[in-house]
Amino acid sequence: MTSWTAADIPDLTGKSAIVTGANSGIGLPTALELARHGAGVIVASRNPDKGRAAVEEIRREVPGAQVEFGQLDLADLASVRRFAASVDRLDLLVNNAGVGLISRQETKDGFEMQFGTNHLGHFALTGLLLPLLLKSPGARVVTVSSDAHKAGRIDFDNLGLTHGYGRMSAYARSKLANLLFTLELRRRAEKAGADLISVATNPGTTATNFVNVGPLKPLLSLFMRSPEAGALSSLYAATSPAIHGGEWVGPKLQLMAPSKTARSDALAERLWEVSAELTGVRFEAIAEAN
Repeated sequence: MTSWTAADIPDLTGKSAIVTGANSGIGLPTALELARHGAGVIVASRNPDKGRAAVEEIRREVPGAQVEFGQLDLADLASVRRFAASVDRLDLLVNNAGVGLISRQETKDGFEMQFGTNHLGHFALTGLLLPLLLKSPGARVVTVSSDAHKAGRIDFDNLGLTHGYGRMSAYARSKLANLLFTLELRRRAEKAGADLISVATNPGTTATNFVNVGPLKPLLSLFMRSPEAGALSSLYAATSPAIHGGEWVGPKLQLMAPSKTARSDALAERLWEVSAELTGVRFEAIAEAN
């Protein structure tokens, strides 16, 4: 465990960052602290009203903050492409947004919602923004995962989960995919000689709108971390000079070991190829060396 706090974030003046799902949960304090330390931040959110409200909240907290709203629906690949096309420079991408523990639904493109949003949406977004990231020395991609990944299983013959759907098992699968993606992106970037850091985080159990447990929520929230505390792992991964890529940063800023499944190169490579086929995003900038 480290004594690192948000006050230890270095000066980010001149840096450009995107935080998905930055209108609430741990995404909002993540965007806030990046802006507080000088970064230009895009609050990427599906809901324009909530996204713009978050921008105003950050501006009230940090007068003069360079922050703007960008509409992004990770459950719609057309929206992902429109958003990516609107960005002109980028040093830091925080893949934070997510859905979980929901009844079976599908994205606009027909993917199971948790896998489609949490993994495929971020896979496509990262690939589309990769050319911009590679123009920035030391650029970083931070992807939020979870301890739940340890229960995740990927059946490539049932990616739509049209049978055997479970709210928790579907969520665990999406979080496993986040870790597999993080580690495979690092491997491919290194093989291509790209100056890119790919790192995953685990914010711990955090009291956010994501945790929807009805009347028990106030009681359970007493045992959960605040969104500000939950955001620290993302902020540390995004800004600390101690991060070099391939780490999984835990809620106490300790380096954690992903499950054996998450460390499977063969599984990661297959998931990457299937994800590229499903999204049409090929990561051409680092593809030739792989």
